[in-house]
Amino acid sequence: MNRFEIESHREFDHHEVVEVRNSGDLHAIIAVHNTNLGPAVGGCRMYPYSSEADALTDVLRLSRGMTYKSALAGIPLGGGKAVIIGDPRADKSEALLHAMGDFIETLGGRYITAEDSGTGVNDIKVIGERTAFVSGIADNERFGGDPSPITALGVFEGIAASVLYRCKSDLAGIRVGVQGVGNVGYHLVGLLRAAGAIVTVADVNQGNLDRVTADHAVDVVSPDAILSAEVDVLAPCAMGGAINPETIRSIRAGIIAGAANNQLSAREIGADLLDMGILYAPDYVINAGGIIDVYYQRIGERDEALVKRHVAEIGTTLDRIFRISDMERRPTSDVADQMAEAIFSPELQAA
Repeated sequence: MNRFEIESHREFDHHEVVEVRNSGDLHAIIAVHNTNLGPAVGGCRMYPYSSEADALTDVLRLSRGMTYKSALAGIPLGGGKAVIIGDPRADKSEALLHAMGDFIETLGGRYITAEDSGTGVNDIKVIGERTAFVSGIADNERFGGDPSPITALGVFEGIAASVLYRCKSDLAGIRVGVQGVGNVGYHLVGLLRAAGAIVTVADVNQGNLDRVTADHAVDVVSPDAILSAEVDVLAPCAMGGAINPETIRSIRAGIIAGAANNQLSAREIGADLLDMGILYAPDYVINAGGIIDVYYQRIGERDEALVKRHVAEIGTTLDRIFRISDMERRPTSDVADQMAEAIFSPELQAA
């Protein structure tokens, strides 16, 4: 993949760095979107993409989202992401992770990695044997460095704020459909059930379903049925693109608020949701708990109450976005973008 192919890609957005490594055990891409606020921090995803072009699409969108996420979360970090092309269950090895560490090291600190879909804390520790530019791995940190419980807390706060805004209600008796009950989705279900919500779940991984049904009273539907489930809130917590032209007309929920990155397959979907009267909590706003936690881990802050107070501000930010959206009749996704750009790139506002 040459530079022209990268910079002419539809998802390329003035990214500062996009590097591809395809040698030996490793086929990976690192993208740094923007470092105006600080070094680019974002997870390292491992997924069996069908092509390098698909991987490039994902890493460009994800890294851009991290810039916007950190800006609206009020933390001094930029946006970046890494993807490794491969099956994390079959292709992961120490040699591959070491090669990834070497790859990250070549960027000299412009990109700092953490766990993501397909990688865990232990994998990041192995990557960290070859580079210092890793985060969320210290054994003495909250949850062993795993940010997913705090990510889930932020999503929970965002769902509560969305329900309060739209339904003038707390979560007791509210029906929530959770698409994907991996690390974040699992913790989210526990919080929702504790608040009295009625929860329906779906996942392509039977192990994830076995774990959540063993610990919580939930209904289970097929992955094909969850998007059209009769619920008040749809919480996409799996891979991106769940809300797309093929699925949008089947959604019955009045609120979409979940943990997945890039939930909308295209920017135009935000306007469609507005026209349909569906309240959308922009993904990079509601799922910012993880990067907030990673930031506090990086600076050595161990005051859990402080972190949770910061995460609770996600609900306040969403409420502001919802009010502006209603007042100006603009998609919530567009409102959030404009608010973030005013923080990390004021020149965009002046253009």
